[in-house]
Amino acid sequence: MPQQQRKDFLIPLLTVVSDAIAIEAAFLFSFWLRFYSPLTEYLPVELGLPPLDAYIFGSFVVIPAWLLLFNSRKMYTPRRVIYFSDEFFAVVRLVFFGMLMVMSAAFFYRAFSYSRVVFALLGVTSVAFIALGRYVVLRFEQRWYTRGKDVKRVLIVGSNPFALRVLQSIKQNPKLGYQIVGYCAPNGRGDGASVYAEQLGSIEDVPSLIRSQHIDIVLVALDYTDHAKLYEMVKECEGLNTEIMMVPDTLELMTSQVRIKEIEGIPFIKLKAVPLTTWNHIIKRTFDIVFAVVVLILISPVLLLLAIIIKLDSKGPMLFLQERVGLDGKPFNVMKFRSMRVDAEQQTGPVWAKKDDPRTTRIGAFLRRFSLDELPQLFNVLKGDMSIVGPRPERPHFVEQFKKEIPKYLDRHRVKTGMTGWAQVNGLRGNAPIEERTKYDIYYIENWSLVFDLKIILKTIRAVLFGEDAY
Repeated sequence: MPQQQRKDFLIPLLTVVSDAIAIEAAFLFSFWLRFYSPLTEYLPVELGLPPLDAYIFGSFVVIPAWLLLFNSRKMYTPRRVIYFSDEFFAVVRLVFFGMLMVMSAAFFYRAFSYSRVVFALLGVTSVAFIALGRYVVLRFEQRWYTRGKDVKRVLIVGSNPFALRVLQSIKQNPKLGYQIVGYCAPNGRGDGASVYAEQLGSIEDVPSLIRSQHIDIVLVALDYTDHAKLYEMVKECEGLNTEIMMVPDTLELMTSQVRIKEIEGIPFIKLKAVPLTTWNHIIKRTFDIVFAVVVLILISPVLLLLAIIIKLDSKGPMLFLQERVGLDGKPFNVMKFRSMRVDAEQQTGPVWAKKDDPRTTRIGAFLRRFSLDELPQLFNVLKGDMSIVGPRPERPHFVEQFKKEIPKYLDRHRVKTGMTGWAQVNGLRGNAPIEERTKYDIYYIENWSLVFDLKIILKTIRAVLFGEDAY
């Protein structure tokens, strides 16, 4: 077995075994719940106790079918995710389709009548058991890689700012399972990348380095001016059993999705699509209203307490209204708890907040650290100015500046701005480069789904509690 395949053998195997055990356990536990647990007091067993072996036999059919279903959605590849929330939503979605398969098969199978209550319980217990098993495997995978086991040796090609970001991200996250061996600069100069890794040569040296350094993956981050060198490099790497992946250097390549649509048999390339259909708008708006109302009811005592503390802490209003740009470029006033002095921008004009900002009040630093100053924006959501999830709204002063400098920046305004977003939960907060934020915002717009929103909300909770880039 080649070295690369050996490195990718253990974790997928453990995941398959975990899923198989979890599905079998879900069958047995659902059977016990229905026929032997205290639940029978509320749902009496009126037709007698069915044989357990019929359900065990059924599980032997379901397990391989579900494993194939999971495999078809690439759920058994290593280094897939780093957050459990990504895994959980994928499990929920696939178990739902798996249960449709089970119920369809049971309907046509006449030799035995399976309990519908058992199937209902199976849908819930399968999610719980599979998710629990995958959580354990995920934690083991991260520790396994952190200890240097089965890590893939990576060579970076490039030394531009995005290459530096790739280097930094991999260096800071050993649990991803990648080890930076070094980098190659296209022009022979490191341009600062040597802070994170050793320069091993230029782009012409990549094929020989793959052989001598036993490189598993080549990550390419080049400017468009170096694409001719990239073509030659790929050609010279023919026959080498190494994975080569490229980071597109332009915002258009990072975010665009080429689609084909036919009109009367004539194919058209759709360069730009409406981000949300009418029904998707209705679904997203309904979710926003329900979520905002529920959260406001639950945290109303906290809001009252924070308002009182802000008033006692410093002179000025409790709420701070600031003009931001929203859907279709229309301005609106975003509501926040005041976290800075009233005269914070009297001399400087519009400026971004920074770490240890001297303009912040005593309670304001705490509010900004845990994003509590953003909670009044739930009222903006109810008014329809904002959504729970979407690109963060920016001030008109900065919008005028960025739209001239950042390609596709104004595409952020094709949907409602949000209290949180895909860029924020990926660490692009504070003074993070606006180019990177825009890439993530456009990706969110072009790939929206309600599940995507839920995942971002869960990641937001994690970022608020454990992140260190809010100020």
